[in-house]
Amino acid sequence: MQKRKAVVLLSGGIDSATCCAIAKKEGFQVSALTFEYGQKHLIEVQRAQALGKALGVEQHVVMKLDLASLEGSALTGAGKIPHGREDPTKCGIPPTYVPARNTIFLALALAFAEAKGMEAIYVGVNCVDFSGYPDCSPEFLEAFRQVAKVGTKAGVEGRAPQIKAPLLYLTKAEIIRRAYELGVDLCLTHSCSDPDPAGRACGTCDSCILRKKGFEEAGLPDPTVYAEKANS
Repeated sequence: MQKRKAVVLLSGGIDSATCCAIAKKEGFQVSALTFEYGQKHLIEVQRAQALGKALGVEQHVVMKLDLASLEGSALTGAGKIPHGREDPTKCGIPPTYVPARNTIFLALALAFAEAKGMEAIYVGVNCVDFSGYPDCSPEFLEAFRQVAKVGTKAGVEGRAPQIKAPLLYLTKAEIIRRAYELGVDLCLTHSCSDPDPAGRACGTCDSCILRKKGFEEAGLPDPTVYAEKANS
């Protein structure tokens, strides 16, 4: 019997890596799709490639886009990345938001899935311990599911790829525990938005703060090498 196929949006972070492991656990033959979109922290692409190998994906496509030319995000060079914010979940939409990023990524994942006859798209969005991005919300996902149904040949024929977000309502601690249960090598993951030239996490950006909080609340050791530790 032929395995069902799915594509996972794999960014190199904890959430997408866990999502990939869940897709495999649920019986899918998994392909990974990673985007090099003009982000300053390109180390996440390298980590995504390492995770794809470790997780045993069937195919890993790294797609290049130029979202930096659109400007509008500190991740692509327009503005400063926030540091030292005590609770990023209560600070509104941060300057690291990339305009319409998940809309673009999901649209390309939808095209990829439809072209290859895949049943599902897995995305590691989360609306609990996150930085307030609007394209990580349940409302956004439901709207995009409607796009898949009415805007594709597969959807019109009643076989639109399912858009699965298994981490949507989990805390970061719960996601980390799930990753451990599934045997994900979290040493390979990268969360930092502002790493140093050696690729070490800054320890003070929103993503690092949420990562640290997640490991602390999960009661598990954080394997991350932080630049702030090296300089202390």
